[in-house]
Amino acid sequence: MDSTNRYDNRLDETLEETLPASDAPAKRVETGIFVRTESDGVRDNRAANRFELSQDGQVAFLSYERKPDEMIFIHTEVPSALRGHHLAEVLIRTGLAAARTERLRIVALCPYVRRYLFQHPAEM
Repeated sequence: MDSTNRYDNRLDETLEETLPASDAPAKRVETGIFVRTESDGVRDNRAANRFELSQDGQVAFLSYERKPDEMIFIHTEVPSALRGHHLAEVLIRTGLAAARTERLRIVALCPYVRRYLFQHPAEM
C-alpha cells in the first residue's frame, strides 16, 4: 500500500467527511479579489469555482463547490514546473480561511486536502 492510501485510510478512520469551520480566522479573507497569504497572491475565482495562484505564467488551483452551508474542496492541481514550493498548501490554507470567514462547513473530497488536514489537525 503506498503512503497516500495509508494516509487516506487513516484519515477515513479518524475524521468524518465534514469538518466544522466555526472559528473565525485571524485575517479576514475577501472573496473575489486577490488575497495575500505569505506574500503570495491567491485569488478566489468564483466564476470558475476555484482558488488560483498564478506564478511564471502558470496557474495552480484548488477547485471547490460552494453551497449555502458548506464548501466542498474537490481537486488541487499544481503544474509540474511550480511543484516543490508548497503552493498547494497556500491554496488550502486560503480555502480553509475563506470557509471559516463565511462560516461554512468544510467537506474535503480532494485527497491532498484530506491529507493536509490529517497532518495539520489544528486547522480543522
